[in-house]
Amino acid sequence: TLRSRPDGYPKLSDFELVEEQIPQPREGEVLIQSLWLSLDPYMRGRAPSVQLGEVMVGGAVGRITESRTPAYSIGEIVEGRLGWQEYAVSDGRDLRRVDPALGPLPTSLGILGMPGMTAYFGFLDVCNPTPGDTVVVSAASGAVGQVVGQIAKIMGCYVVGTAGSQEKIDYIVNELGFDVGINYKTENVAEALASACPLGIDIYFDNVGGPVSDAVLENLADFARISVCGQISQYNLAEPEMGPRNTRNLTTHQARMEGFLVFQFASRHEEGRQRIARWIKEGKMKYKEDVVEGIENAPAAFIGMMNGENFGKLLIKVSDE
Repeated sequence: TLRSRPDGYPKLSDFELVEEQIPQPREGEVLIQSLWLSLDPYMRGRAPSVQLGEVMVGGAVGRITESRTPAYSIGEIVEGRLGWQEYAVSDGRDLRRVDPALGPLPTSLGILGMPGMTAYFGFLDVCNPTPGDTVVVSAASGAVGQVVGQIAKIMGCYVVGTAGSQEKIDYIVNELGFDVGINYKTENVAEALASACPLGIDIYFDNVGGPVSDAVLENLADFARISVCGQISQYNLAEPEMGPRNTRNLTTHQARMEGFLVFQFASRHEEGRQRIARWIKEGKMKYKEDVVEGIENAPAAFIGMMNGENFGKLLIKVSDE
């Protein structure tokens, strides 16, 4: 549960582990045992709206252990916003049946879940890529960024990714097929982008905001498209940074910068899931998961993610499948 409001970066003392009796479903409800919990950057932004003492928000996949509705049967695997807890009661309206044939259960929270759908629609629908485009992806080794980069390669684009360690750079280039990797902690990002993208950047998939995005704006091509997915560099600041001063480049390059939410494409998520699952089976796409065992370790793992310590999609293994 959320014990206190995070001030800047969250601390372990902001959370509290509480033990209660397993809740009982009422008529029209189901009881779900969580198997896997997803940890995502957006949760930092949602923390202010969580009441103190309430369960932290978050997506999870689990098994129905009790059902008092004909809509769901005991044993079915479902995914929904169940929060940081081992058991949850739901009326079913926020649940999605998971098809185990598409991939292992954790993928329903990663590449075949919200992060994958964010990458798929945020890149293909918002950015409208064409073969030969120069694409830059920030937080390229993360749950969303690694998918964006691989879709861009499938679409015939030249892809540059930024990440915060040499290990992550090696992974996106050697394993995922990015053309160039830039370590934003050790390189001058603006100069590295100018070298890697001599004709300018046609598409930028922005997961971080801040100085990395400022550097991208200095290297745009004409008619560039920018998809604003996340701003993780800003989420934990006690005082907001001064906004970018170089948005004039959007005008001079006749570029478009657009924010989006994955939920606006909800009616088409199954389309994205099926296509990504096919790419995985065809060997065109890979994914990396960072697994931590035990719900009691969720706060520490979440704090580590906000500091860039995770490598791939961060998951908490709550119970054995």
